[in-house]
Amino acid sequence: MVKIIGLCGSLRASSYSEKALLLALAAAERAGAEVEYLDFKKMDLPFCDGGDSYPDHPDVQVLKSKVKAAAGLIISTPEYHGSFSGVIKNALDLMSFEEFTDKVWGVISVLGGGQNSNALNDLRTVARWVHSWVVREQVAIGQAWKQFDTEGKLVDPKLQERLDKLAQEVVRSARLFRVAD
Repeated sequence: MVKIIGLCGSLRASSYSEKALLLALAAAERAGAEVEYLDFKKMDLPFCDGGDSYPDHPDVQVLKSKVKAAAGLIISTPEYHGSFSGVIKNALDLMSFEEFTDKVWGVISVLGGGQNSNALNDLRTVARWVHSWVVREQVAIGQAWKQFDTEGKLVDPKLQERLDKLAQEVVRSARLFRVAD
């Protein structure tokens, strides 16, 4: 069984990015993966200072070890100022090639306005730099405030199908990479 870690770029309670991530992780679990959501709201992560050691922040080691042990990641981020959030950028910067090489990523962006792919494209660039692979499927959820019901489910079944397909692709690709190891 492959392990998929979920990372969310929003610290807001009940954020749309978190709702999208939880739906994608549930789909990955249905596809046969073991999933875990690393909730940054419950972790003590410092700002990255370029160092390798953060002895006063044991959650950095937790983050690194869990990502390193996983076969893939699903990352969901709000789009801020045309790119992904600083929360995700900082978490990614706390890690290195050791955690990321040959990991499979699925990426989701959530926007208040119209949908676009800036955050998704920027995450793809980061993934390449750290020797990870991003699956073909990606999901941008525009006008997020009207895409979710009160229970956190997507109102558009086609959008849910896309999240399901993204999660399935991450699980399938992660299995292929693990076989090649």
